[in-house]
Amino acid sequence: MFSHVLILGGTAEARELAAVLAARPGVRVTTSLAGRVGRPGALAGEVRVGGFGGPAGLADWLREQRVSVLVDATHPFAETITANAARAAAATGVPALVLRRPGWRPGPGDRWHPAASLPAAAELLAGFGPRVLLTTGRLGLSAFAHLTDHHFVVRSVEPPEPPMPPGTEVLLARGPFTVADETALLRENLIDVLVTKDSGGAATAAKLTAARELGLPVIVVRRPPLPAGVTAVPDVAGVLERLERLERLGRLETGRG
Repeated sequence: MFSHVLILGGTAEARELAAVLAARPGVRVTTSLAGRVGRPGALAGEVRVGGFGGPAGLADWLREQRVSVLVDATHPFAETITANAARAAAATGVPALVLRRPGWRPGPGDRWHPAASLPAAAELLAGFGPRVLLTTGRLGLSAFAHLTDHHFVVRSVEPPEPPMPPGTEVLLARGPFTVADETALLRENLIDVLVTKDSGGAATAAKLTAARELGLPVIVVRRPPLPAGVTAVPDVAGVLERLERLERLGRLETGRG
């Protein structure tokens, strides 16, 4: 197995992968967190917090720390980090994988309206009622700041950053949430439309079920595309399979020498 694995973390999948790899003898695991969440949970292996200083800084760190493989297991909307990781891996020759949970898919009864970005989602709100449940995270609220005729209920783990819409009510909460929880939230706040990012996974999917059962429209912000030439692995098992394949390939190439 690889001697040093760097995981760009912040997701449940990153935590799971770190635990599996750290339990293997001879494997050093470092999980890097951006530092945007004030109280991250415990992680197996080593943890570093903060940025690298762009792709060049990350490339330097990969060399200095003798990283064997890089796994980008950041949030599906961490577009800049993913691009920097791809560039750093290409510059250093370090094998790199992207771990991304599959996105959500609409089912019977869903009233989904796709949006290419947060600004596009803000434009779509003109076609719906004034009370909005916004679950797109604490960053990016500036895309909705110009909307003065809506009342926003913004749910976030950490306090959101301004600028925000003038009619904003902030709910600080951390999932996972049950369908009953989400149904009560939508009803009690008289929500007309839900806005969310396609983060995928089960932890935050209950709001979609609740919206379906209540017949509410949902504006779903699509994920940004991966960098050219980069493909994603959907789960931890897939990452482990790829790592084993890379290790076998490395042994074969060493044997040829």
